Amino acid sequence: MFPIETSFMSQKKHQPYVPEDMKMTEFTVAAVAIGLVMSVVLGAANAYLGLKAGMTIAATYPAAVIGMALLRAKRGTILEENLARTAGSIGESIAAGAIFTLPAFVISKSWPAFDFEHAYLKSTALMLVGGVLGVLFVSLVRRALVEDDELPFPESVAAAEIHKAGQTASGAAKYLFYNMLTGAGIYLAGVMKLFDPDHTLFFSIGQLGKSTLKLGGDKAVATGGFTVAAAPSISPAFIGVGYIIGPRLAALNFAGGVLAWGLFIPLLMYFLGPDLAQFVPADQLTGGWTATANAVWLHIVRPIAVGGMLVGAGYTLFRMRKNLIGGLSKAIGELRSGGPAPGTVGRTEQYMSFKVVFALIGVTFLAMVGVYTYFAGELWIAVIAAVVMLITGFLFTTVSGSLVGFIGSSNNPISGLTLSTLLIAALLMVSLGVNGPQGVATVLAVAAVVCVAAAVGGELLQDFKAGYILGGTPRTIQWVELLSVVVSSLVMFFPVMYLHEANIKQGGIGFGDAKLPAPQAGLMALIAQGIVGGDMAWPLVVMGIFMGIGMIMLQVKSPMLVAVGMYLPFATTFAIFVGGCLRSVTDYLSQRAGHNEAQKARIENTGVLVSSGLIAGEGLMGLGVAAMVLWGIPIPEFFKEPSYAVGLIILAVLAFVMIRTPLVNAGRPEDPAPPSAMV
Repeated sequence: MFPIETSFMSQKKHQPYVPEDMKMTEFTVAAVAIGLVMSVVLGAANAYLGLKAGMTIAATYPAAVIGMALLRAKRGTILEENLARTAGSIGESIAAGAIFTLPAFVISKSWPAFDFEHAYLKSTALMLVGGVLGVLFVSLVRRALVEDDELPFPESVAAAEIHKAGQTASGAAKYLFYNMLTGAGIYLAGVMKLFDPDHTLFFSIGQLGKSTLKLGGDKAVATGGFTVAAAPSISPAFIGVGYIIGPRLAALNFAGGVLAWGLFIPLLMYFLGPDLAQFVPADQLTGGWTATANAVWLHIVRPIAVGGMLVGAGYTLFRMRKNLIGGLSKAIGELRSGGPAPGTVGRTEQYMSFKVVFALIGVTFLAMVGVYTYFAGELWIAVIAAVVMLITGFLFTTVSGSLVGFIGSSNNPISGLTLSTLLIAALLMVSLGVNGPQGVATVLAVAAVVCVAAAVGGELLQDFKAGYILGGTPRTIQWVELLSVVVSSLVMFFPVMYLHEANIKQGGIGFGDAKLPAPQAGLMALIAQGIVGGDMAWPLVVMGIFMGIGMIMLQVKSPMLVAVGMYLPFATTFAIFVGGCLRSVTDYLSQRAGHNEAQKARIENTGVLVSSGLIAGEGLMGLGVAAMVLWGIPIPEFFKEPSYAVGLIILAVLAFVMIRTPLVNAGRPEDPAPPSAMV
C-alpha cells in the first residue's frame, strides 16, 4: 500500500520547459479549434480501427505533430501546440468508450436499431456523462499522480519532447502525412478491387464425414477433416498496429488466432463433423469448409475466448492491486488537503477549484439518475445504479490514471476495467430483481459510462503530465478537455453509425460479424445477457476460464491479448503479426548496423510516425467509403475477381517502406538522442 507522505512528491522544485513567470500565449481560438477538429477526426479513425481490430491507438502523437505543423504556420507558441494536442487527443478516448460498449446494446438486442432515431440521444448521453465525469474524477487526484516521482509517464514525456523538437524545426510531420496518403490509397485500391485485401486461404485434409478412428485397439467413431486459415489481411492499419505494439505483443495476439484456427476449430470439426448442426445453425453449414469453419469459430470458439478474456481481465486487476490502493490513498490525501489557496500559486499550479469540481459532479450525478431512470424504468433502481457508477467510476478512473503513469494510455486495459464494472452492475441488477432486456440495457448503461470515464480520465492525466513538463496551465487544460469531451460526444455517434449501416448494406449484419467484429462490445453483451438474461453458454465460457488459468500458470505475459486473438478474425491477427515482424526486422537491422542509443531512438520515433500515418489514413478513408455507401455514391470496381497476389506485392512494397524509412533516418552517431515515442 502506498502511504500518503511527501516522499511521493518531488523533493526538488520542478522546472517546466516554459518557466511559470514567463508570459506566453496559451489559450487561443486557433489552438482550440484545431484541437477540436483533430479530436473528431482522430476519434472517428480510432472508432473504425476499434470496431474492426478490437483496439485503439493513442492519438497523442498524431495530434502533437498535426497541431505543431498547423500552428507553426501562424507562429503559435509551444503552449498553444500543447493545448491543441490536449483537445485533439481526447476524441480517441471517447471513441474507445463508444466502440467498447455502444454496439453491445445492438448485439444484445436491447436497442432495436443503431440509427439516429433510436440510438443518438441515448448514446450521446452516455458518452457525455462518462466523459465529463472522467475529467472531474481525475481533477481530484491530479496533483497526487502527476507529481509522483515513481510514475514515469512515458507517453507524456514523449509527447512533450515532440513539442520541444518542433521548436527546432523538426521535419517529423512529413512522415505522418505522407503515410496517411499511403494508407488511404492502399485501402481505397482494395475497395475498388484493384487487388484482393482479404483472401483467406483454407487448407483442408480429409472429408467432413464419418470415419473410424482406432484408439488403443478399440474402434471409435470420429470424423475426418482438418482445416486452418492462413492469409494476412493487406491492411495498412492492422500492419501499423503490429509495428507499434512490437513483435512480442503482436505474437501473443496472433497466438490466439493460431489456437483458434490451428487447434480448436480443426479439433471440433474432426470429432463433431455432421453433428455440428446440434451446436451451429444448419444454414451456416452448407457452404463447404469455409462456411463450416467460420460457423464453428463464431458459435463455439468465440464463447471459449470470452472465458479467457474474463480471466485475463481479472488477472489484470489483480496485478494492479497496489496501484489501486495507492491511487485511492493519494486521492483521499488530496481531498483532505483542499489544494492551494487562490492567488498564492503561479501559472503552473492553477487548477479548477474543488468547489467547482464537486458542484459539477453533483450536477452530473443528477443527470445520471435521469439517464438510468430511462433505462431501468424505476427511479429507485436508477439511483442505486448511479451510486454504483459513481463509486466504480471514480475507482477505475483513478486506477486508469495510475496505469497510464506506468505504461501509457496505449496499453491501458480499459476493457478489463469496464468488464469488472459490468459484472458488479449485472449481479446487482439480478439481486434487485431486474431482468430481461431492460435489465441488460441498464447494466450496459452503467458499464458504458464507466468505460468512457476511465478512458477519458487516463488520457487527461497523460495530458496533465505533458502540460506539467512543458509549463501549461492545468485549469486551462481542464476546461479545454471538458469542451473537447462535449464536442466529441455530440458527434462520435455518427462515424460508428455509418460503419454499422454501411456493413449492413454490403451484406453483413452490422456489429458482431467478421467484417465489423467489435470484440469488446460482443463480450460486454454476452456477459450482460448471460448474467441477467440467462443466455450465456456457460460450459464453453468455463472451458475458456480454465484455458486462461492455464496461460497464467504458464506465465503468459497477457492472457487477455491471447484470448482477444482467438476472438478476432484470423486475417486481422495475422496482419498485426506481420506488422510486429516488420518491427523486429527493423530492430535487427539497426542492431546489426551498430547504431547507438540515440540512433535507435530516432529509428523508433520515425517508425511510430510512419505506422500512425498508415493507421489514420486507412481509418479516415474507411469512414469516407462508408459515407459513400450510405449516400448511394457508386464506387468503381476494376476487377470482379481481383488477385491476392497483387496484394502480396503491395504488402512487400509496404514492408520495404516501413523498414527502410526509419533506418535511413537514424542520423549521425554524434547527434543527441530524442526520447523514445514508445516505451
